[in-house]
Amino acid sequence: MIHNFSVENVVQAKSQIEKLESQGLKRDSIYVFAHYDEREEDITNAFKTAEVGMKDQGFFNTMKNIIVSRGNELRNQMEAIGLSKEEAAVAEKELDQGKLIIIAKGLQ
Repeated sequence: MIHNFSVENVVQAKSQIEKLESQGLKRDSIYVFAHYDEREEDITNAFKTAEVGMKDQGFFNTMKNIIVSRGNELRNQMEAIGLSKEEAAVAEKELDQGKLIIIAKGLQ
């Protein structure tokens, strides 16, 4: 099952990730999204969470995401790991407001 959480900052993200871990989820099943690519990469590296890769979205979508806007890229990635189009659109709007989105795969 897929769950997504919107948090205000990195401190809240860390807390949410630790809460998910305490429920038995491994960090390779937790994805963190930020509107700015560098911020997302820094957070992902710091918390050792999963990154959306070619195995999640396929070769063609990975290549397509190179040339689309960041918003489209984010929505495509969130859909690739299990959010519906509508959920991804709502989550992307949260990212536009500076929030972080945490997506957990496999949580009961």
